[in-house]
Amino acid sequence: MAKQEQQLIELLAPTVSAAGFELLGIEVLRAGKHSTVRLYIDHPDGVTVEHCANISREVGAILDVEDPISHEYMLEVSSPGLDRPLFTPEHFARAVGEKIDVKLAIPQDGRRKFKGILQAIEQDMLVIEIDGKQFRLLMDNVEKANIVPVF
Repeated sequence: MAKQEQQLIELLAPTVSAAGFELLGIEVLRAGKHSTVRLYIDHPDGVTVEHCANISREVGAILDVEDPISHEYMLEVSSPGLDRPLFTPEHFARAVGEKIDVKLAIPQDGRRKFKGILQAIEQDMLVIEIDGKQFRLLMDNVEKANIVPVF
């Protein structure tokens, strides 16, 4: 996880938690001068649009006061959805046995994208099976990971 995302999690997690939600993770998506700061929240009973709007107002106020982002950005608060993002080792542990889509920061075996069944987590490695072949991916090298929804 990037340093800025980690700092934002430390700043905003207490507020999200106090509102009764879990802050799953934060993505900062840069596009030229503008960025999108996307928070993923979850709750055992689900997340509604109203929940997202309330959390957006609360964390927006904190971001306005603390001003941790030096450039223009748009704040988004979202539920994890069917293609739930995976940010932490705990998230990956809950996804063992599921099909996941992983994008690496640094290529491995000549590729950055892997889509397969998460077989196990061994220390700091994800073990993913793709077409009968196992790949071991360093968790610290994961740029983005999501569960692949099955319909």
